[in-house]
Amino acid sequence: MIGSDSFKKSLDVEYNFPSKYNFKFIVATKEKNKVIDLLPKAKIAEKKSRSGKYTSVTMTSVVKNSSEILYIYEKASKIKGVISL
Repeated sequence: MIGSDSFKKSLDVEYNFPSKYNFKFIVATKEKNKVIDLLPKAKIAEKKSRSGKYTSVTMTSVVKNSSEILYIYEKASKIKGVISL
């Protein structure tokens, strides 16, 4: 993940782990379950685009440390067409 060292450092400064973290993704609606499967126990909020082609997915989960956050984003990056926010 590009810039992961600086992102990890800013997470470590910003959060006191373990902590709740909001993961936000935009993905083709047909691929949304692949994103949701990354954190099946998370609180999930979804919003479809007007056309229904894309879905915004916000998942709130308690994470142990910044490395866990980076791990989830790394796995998400392998999903075709996903945009991590």
